[in-house]
Parts: sequence; C-alpha cells; structure tokens
Amino acid sequence: MKMLNPQQKPRLERRIAGSTNRWRFPRQPFSGDLLGLSQMCKAANIDFDEVLKNPDRLCISQIQKIFPENLKNKTIQSREADVILECLGFKWELHQPQLFQSETLAKLYLMGLARGNANPEKESVKILQAQQPGRSREQRPVKKMILSLKINDPLVTREAFATALKNLYMQEVKICLDDVLGVLAAAHILQFGSLFQRCVTVMMSGLTPSTIKNFYLAGCKYKEEPLTTACEKWMEMNLVPLVGTQIHLRKIPKELLHKVLKSPRLFTFSEFDLLKTLLLWVYLQLNNKTQTFPMYQTVLMFFSSFPKNCAFLDRDVGQNLIPLFLCLRLHSITKGKDLEELRHINFFPESWLVRVTANHYHALENGGDMAHVKDLSTQAVRFGLLFNQRIRHTDLECASTVYENTPISLRAERLVTYEIRAQTTVDGKWQEFRTNQITQKFGLAEPSCKSHALKIQTVGIPIYASFSFVFSLS
Repeated sequence: MKMLNPQQKPRLERRIAGSTNRWRFPRQPFSGDLLGLSQMCKAANIDFDEVLKNPDRLCISQIQKIFPENLKNKTIQSREADVILECLGFKWELHQPQLFQSETLAKLYLMGLARGNANPEKESVKILQAQQPGRSREQRPVKKMILSLKINDPLVTREAFATALKNLYMQEVKICLDDVLGVLAAAHILQFGSLFQRCVTVMMSGLTPSTIKNFYLAGCKYKEEPLTTACEKWMEMNLVPLVGTQIHLRKIPKELLHKVLKSPRLFTFSEFDLLKTLLLWVYLQLNNKTQTFPMYQTVLMFFSSFPKNCAFLDRDVGQNLIPLFLCLRLHSITKGKDLEELRHINFFPESWLVRVTANHYHALENGGDMAHVKDLSTQAVRFGLLFNQRIRHTDLECASTVYENTPISLRAERLVTYEIRAQTTVDGKWQEFRTNQITQKFGLAEPSCKSHALKIQTVGIPIYASFSFVFSLS
C-alpha cells in the first residue's frame, strides 16, 4: 500500500465530461473541460491562452456583453456610486455598469470582492443576473468599495484620466489633439479598448510636423501597427516638402528617418533636395540649442569648418549616420554646381565621390546609358512635383518645372524604363495611382513614342507626383 504525502498538491485528473472522456480541471475557477472552455472562449471572442492565465478575463467579458451600450448615454439618477477609485491623488466615484467597460477596473473590482467574505464567483453571477432583461433594478444598500490604482506614466495627467473616465459614461466625448497622448495612455492602463482605438483614429488624422514624433513613438510603445504605418506613410510624402523646412525636423527619430529613406514611395523634388534635408537633420542633431530653422548656407559653413584631412562620415561622430546616407542615390545628382558643393563640404568619403564621378563618366562615354543601375525601385533617377491646385501641362510654371528636371539624351534613340506615381489623401485615407514599370523607345525623329499618361480621378489636394526613370541601351 502506497502512502500519500499529506502536503502533496492535488493533481489534475481525467474525469467524464459530457459524452466523451475529456481532460478537465478538478475544481474552480474552471468548472468545465478544456474543450468546452475553448469553445466558450471562441464564442465570446476571447483569447483562450489569456483565459488560462487570467480566469477573470472570461467573467469580465461576459459581464461587458450584458451591459447595453445605451448605458453610456443614460444619466445615473439618484443612485450612489458603487466604487470609490483612489488614483492620482483624487477619489473618483464610479458605478458598476460603467466599471466593467474597463478590464483593469473590472479586475480590481473582482479582486475587491475576493478580499471580502463574499464568494467572488457568486457575486459575479449575481451581477450578471441583476442585469438580465426584465429583472428588477432595485438595489439593496451596499457599502461602497474602495479601490486603489497606481499610475506611474507621466503622460497620464489628471485631466487625461478624467477624460478617460468620462468616456465610461458618455459616447463620443471630444478628444483634443493636445490631450490625445495622455488619454491614449490612460486608455491603455485602463484596458479600455474602444477609447484606445478612438485616440488612435484622432492621432492618425492629426499628423503634423509638431506631432509626428510623439505619435510615432506612441505607436511603437503600444505596438499599434496602424498608427506607426500611418506615421511612416505621412513622412514619406512630407519629409522634404514640409518637415524639411521647419525646426521640427530635429525631433524626427533616426529609426523613423531610416525607414522613410529606404521606402520606394518617398517623395522628393530631386535627389539633391533630399540630400539637403538630410544634411539639415544632421546639423540640428549636432546643434541642439538652435531655436530657429537654419539657412542652408549656415549648414554648409558648419560642415566645411571641420579639418580637411578626414571626411565627416569617416569621423566618430559620423559613423552611425552612414546607413542613412547609403539610402541616397548620389548618382542622380548630375549638375556640376551640386557635385562641386558635395566635394567642398568634405562630408562624404573620397571613395563615395569617386564612385559617383566614375558612374557619370561611364554614362557619358556610352551616350548617357546608366549601365550601373540594376533596380528601378531603389536606384532610378527620381524627381517629383507637388500640385496644390488643378493646372494644365501648358501652364508656364508647370512647364518650366518639368523642363528643369527633363533628362537630356545624347542619342537619337534610346530605351527608357520609367514609372509614374501619384499619391494624395481623401478623408484621411491615402489614394495611390501608378503606372507600374514601363519600357519604351524614345527618339528625336518622327514618329516617336509618347510616354504613358497616368489618369488620376480624385478630389484630394495636394497631389504628390513622382517620376523615376533609367536610360538603357537602344
């Protein structure tokens, strides 16, 4: 006969559950078998693994479904609060139906029930039964439960927390753009899902040079992919024409800047304009006390002031910036004045400048063909136009801008691989139009091919139009 250790913990055992012999837990909190629990979680749209870790999750979800949505708009008349929440140095009075919209507050409430003499499971059943349709709403006098919630997030101010609690009682409470970060943080702590998503929507529609940094970092912190994607997309279009002209450029995180520079959708007027924006960003990182946006000449003088025996990117301060500048297509800079400027500021290593010069030399020697370019999406010459109003191709301003960026061929005929892309926003959503990659033979003699026309039907303004092309052998 085997002696049992009296202190040995009870083990799980197989018991008959329903018509099959399925594994089940011998006692609470799980009163049914695992298969039945899994099916219940699936019906309630709850993560099964989460319920195994936190049994209260299932109870909270069931209670949340019982409370109708119109309770948010119903005024609590002559009814005392069920709970006093101590948080951020204030005491907040809350009512039971609204309490269970927040998973955090619901857990605290169930823990409060467990601390008393009452059986928390029976109490939660009573809560469910009391809210069933047709049940009497008469309440017996109940002593207010005092709950305590500690918040260490500096973003959660009393005003932001009050706004979050107000959303427990009312629908569509206005969330100001200046307060949305705090309300988002409060909604995350309260595990108030619907409010959290409302804040994300407000942030996605409120992206500006002054908000992009904090909104992007919030998306990363809370792993909210739609928000981080919206920030990256907005930066792809506005880095050069908007952010690159304001002091807010200094705040752009290096990680975000690197992602944007690698994107084939990045909008820029020319490669040299993108280079100037990046040089301005570096200057603002190194001169963090500058309060006004610097002139480009000031930036050039700053980098030119370093000793000539070593390029800036070869110095210790520039080593970690190399991945950013590797994203540039320096071979797309072809004007002699711009190339002289690159050498004068002593920013790039000599090997980089030699490579650019060699590519230009071989292209000219072969009539302009760009044999070194292998990938249109990452190496093609690119330039862009920003349309703020409807214009015709014959308008003087448009014609002069296009002519300024028009490539010149040294051959009578040649193949050109190109792509045209246009993007704009309508009601906060991006619309994209593109031609895909097209290869055509163009020549000076008639008849000759005409470039593909990209038809755009949209009410969005402005329109970011980008052009990428590569010359090939004819």
